[in-house]
Amino acid sequence: MFYIIEPEVAGGFGDSTVLDTDVHPPVVSNLEYRFEEWLGDEFLESFPCFIITKSAARKLNESQLSGFTLGHVYVTKSAEFGALHPHTSLPDFLRLEVKGTAGVDDLGLAADHRLVVSQACMDALRTFQLDNADIEEIENRQP
Repeated sequence: MFYIIEPEVAGGFGDSTVLDTDVHPPVVSNLEYRFEEWLGDEFLESFPCFIITKSAARKLNESQLSGFTLGHVYVTKSAEFGALHPHTSLPDFLRLEVKGTAGVDDLGLAADHRLVVSQACMDALRTFQLDNADIEEIENRQP
């Protein structure tokens, strides 16, 4: 079984993000994820990038899933976020870079650039907060 998952969008690109917009999807070589709002999920996105808390990333690694690497993300808060949530501290995040083939690896991107995850990945993801993601079950076929 595979799933399409669209994680919570809690922000967007900060000023230090470096991306090539001459291609689609854009290639991001340096990611600053600037939080605008956050509902608490541990797996987030801002197209075409994903970030995940370090504790959730540890769970994915322990599950020996295929199709991803972890990298650095610089996390900041917008002024609005600070004003709305002055006492909220953010956990440590990592960039989750999807490298796999959708419907084959545990994490892959469909032709329409949506994230496709295996049952094993979904089982791992469900062990941490993922309340605001859109999740759609799909047949065992490459999307």
